[in-house]
Amino acid sequence: MKLSEVKKHLQHLEQLDFYLPNSQKVESHFHVTEVGMITKNFIDCGGVVRNEKVVNFQLWSADDVDHRLEPKKLMHIIELSENVLGIEDLEIEVEYQAETIGKYGLDFQDNHFVLTTKQTDCLAKDNCGIPAEKPKVKLSELQAQMNSCCDPSSGCC
Repeated sequence: MKLSEVKKHLQHLEQLDFYLPNSQKVESHFHVTEVGMITKNFIDCGGVVRNEKVVNFQLWSADDVDHRLEPKKLMHIIELSENVLGIEDLEIEVEYQAETIGKYGLDFQDNHFVLTTKQTDCLAKDNCGIPAEKPKVKLSELQAQMNSCCDPSSGCC
């Protein structure tokens, strides 16, 4: 989800809720402690130089259970970040503390924000010899191969 989409949803919300990928609700007293733009310059395993930018939200659950972040306040923080930091309309990445800091994507469903899982991946599969997709094997053929290799007349022994 891009920053412009977050802003569009915030305009229509009365309360701000985030849910984890496992459908567990983030505590109502969370804070957004950071809104920023992260630039990542790197070389993938195939030697290609890459540049990625995301808008970063950091969610934090404080001990202060009496306060709640309102949609208008988050909108103000986002607009301030756009004006002061020059944040662009990029994809959102959310940091949230679990066992360690987790990185999530962001979606919007049923009037609340949902943190979505992110996966690592090889960006240079063609240079690493990794097939584009796993070969599909019919289980019936696999069973036939297993049976033939164990047959005393198969010549495998």
